[in-house]
Amino acid sequence: MTRFTLAVITVALAMPAGAQAQQAVGTLEEVIVTAQKREESIQDAPISIIALSSAALENRGIDGLTDLHADVPGLTMTPHPNSGATVRVTMRGIGQANDQITYDPKVAIYVDGVYMARFQGLAAEVAELERIEVLRGPQGTLYGRNTTGGAINFISKAPQLGEFGFRQDLTTGNRNRIHARTRVNIPLGDEFAAELSFMRLREDGFIRNAGSGVSRFGDHDRRAWRAALLWQPSERFDLRYTFDRSDLEDTPVWMGAVPLYPAEARTPRASSPTVTNLIPNDIRGQGHNLTATLELNDALTLKSITGYRELDNTTNMPYHPGVLAPPPFLINLVDMSQEQLTQEFQLIGTTLDSRLQYIGGLYYFDESASSQDANVLPLNRMRIDRDVSADNVAYAVFGQATYTPAALSGRLHLTAGARWSRDERKATKQDVTTLPSGAVVPAPFGRADRTYSDFSPSGVIAFDITDDMNVYAKVATGYQTGGFNLTASSLARFSQGFAPEYADSYELGLKSTWLDNRLRVNAALFTTERKDMQVSVPDPNNLSVTDMFNAGKATINGLELDVAARPIPALSLSLAYAWLDAKFDRITNSLGQDLKHLYNYDQAPPHKASATVEYDWPQTGFGQPKASVTYGYQSKMDASTTIGAVIGSYGLLDARVSLAEIPVANSKLRFSLWGRNLTDEDYYTFHFIYVVPTAMFGEPRSYGADFTLEF
Repeated sequence: MTRFTLAVITVALAMPAGAQAQQAVGTLEEVIVTAQKREESIQDAPISIIALSSAALENRGIDGLTDLHADVPGLTMTPHPNSGATVRVTMRGIGQANDQITYDPKVAIYVDGVYMARFQGLAAEVAELERIEVLRGPQGTLYGRNTTGGAINFISKAPQLGEFGFRQDLTTGNRNRIHARTRVNIPLGDEFAAELSFMRLREDGFIRNAGSGVSRFGDHDRRAWRAALLWQPSERFDLRYTFDRSDLEDTPVWMGAVPLYPAEARTPRASSPTVTNLIPNDIRGQGHNLTATLELNDALTLKSITGYRELDNTTNMPYHPGVLAPPPFLINLVDMSQEQLTQEFQLIGTTLDSRLQYIGGLYYFDESASSQDANVLPLNRMRIDRDVSADNVAYAVFGQATYTPAALSGRLHLTAGARWSRDERKATKQDVTTLPSGAVVPAPFGRADRTYSDFSPSGVIAFDITDDMNVYAKVATGYQTGGFNLTASSLARFSQGFAPEYADSYELGLKSTWLDNRLRVNAALFTTERKDMQVSVPDPNNLSVTDMFNAGKATINGLELDVAARPIPALSLSLAYAWLDAKFDRITNSLGQDLKHLYNYDQAPPHKASATVEYDWPQTGFGQPKASVTYGYQSKMDASTTIGAVIGSYGLLDARVSLAEIPVANSKLRFSLWGRNLTDEDYYTFHFIYVVPTAMFGEPRSYGADFTLEF
């Protein structure tokens, strides 16, 4: 890292004076974020954050959540073993291990300020994104429950007043990839504007199904629609409404038997012929968002964010259809529906000659869900059906204030915040077991009802060493709500549920720009203490039973480094690195015995890094050539708490060359050639042991072309 930074500085200092003088075109882009619920420069925000602007998203070919994996060290994303359409998100070594409707993720996803309670089929790619913000570490004060690992914000572009706009994106690639997005901005008088979007994606999976059913594992078949309306009758008031819908009919991802590490299997071309009746998933999600912003005066703004979402999720996931494996040991079938209503009010203001900035708010969340799932054991002809309902109501009051005293020339900034939360959760379940003999054995009806509350404070001391450099010390807390375990060993364990999990984080950070804003170096050093960890303990005699206890304690130490440089106007360099040292301090069983030696800390690679080089040639009469190359590396990590489930280190090389700003009449045309995993690296995305070692494989080499027409 040191050599890279020194090299950047050396190149920049060696530039001729004429090049140094072109600061308007040769400096780094200023990124404005809303991570703290107000607009501010990313360099002024005392938080470890990565923000990707619309230009960066376009240059790197990032469309949605899963594309962030290589660009954000410290962030790990894998498909969930129960559903390839559900993303498991882990940040700073904290993430979800279960997709039950009674268990919430530990990293929160927000789309235009609306919390997404379930990750199944999350497709924000239909929206024209203004930027993506990745907030690392606990965010309990401003974002609340279920942010012990961090939060990810997708901010879409609002409709534009007074301008008609059209954009058509088309991507073609190997494996019959077709990805089309159409967006139209329509002005409706002086005060109204509308935006309509449609997305269509089809792509063949890379593993052929040698058995019966659909022909391939991992096919993508997706549609998405979006309509946005903006009403802005004055400069002080605007009302924005958005409707979106996504339909996903992907086929299940392939999981197969593999050897234990260090031996690793190569990416297979076909499954076992013993696979039977492979069917596609069917996921439909839609939602409404209404955001109103009113500037009461120059120093006070009131904001309301209302969200309503519905989700229907039907998935089929066969386990262990390996090339040489017997028929799947387990087939998981899920039919789930969910709806949620969220309401947030924010009051954002400044006072005392802008020395005091504050935000206060109220939050409400109401979720109802039901699930009918079945675990089928083909080898012994046993089937376990489960009928589940879940209801969750949450309330919160939050506030945060930053005071800048006149002393020390206004360079000292003191921030304090707190959030009080209350969760009221209810659940029911009914299990029915079909024995190999055909006999049906219903279990007693289970009912659970618990309430949880939490107070999450935070504090920051920040100091501007110079106008271009500041340091901060931050203490933050996070709160993962409790819930109920649907695979508990008894009704008593189900009804008892599990209590909340807590995370306390201590962070030292540096934000700095150098060389007339041509070099940016940000760093964060942190320690996170996880307490009352929600730990899953499987029953070795019954693989369908897993109990969950608040039986764990862990410590995570880490370092995050983000470097961006523009040594000459045409060249942009970026480097991001994350180091993690995560370990269990204690895992106790029901007898009070410490069993930490039987578990590995998973989804926390010790080293993860990415480097991107972008070069823009001068504008020509036929367009502007651009090129970018990104290399992402992840070191060996434990993929599951089970000892032996390891993902080896790997690196992925991506590249893109473009001809942008091609003049065509009154429009602009962009043409790009791209490739991902250009070295065709074999790697696992997930590895676990369930009867036998089993893995999911990453995507092999892919390539194609993009066309964009805009006017």
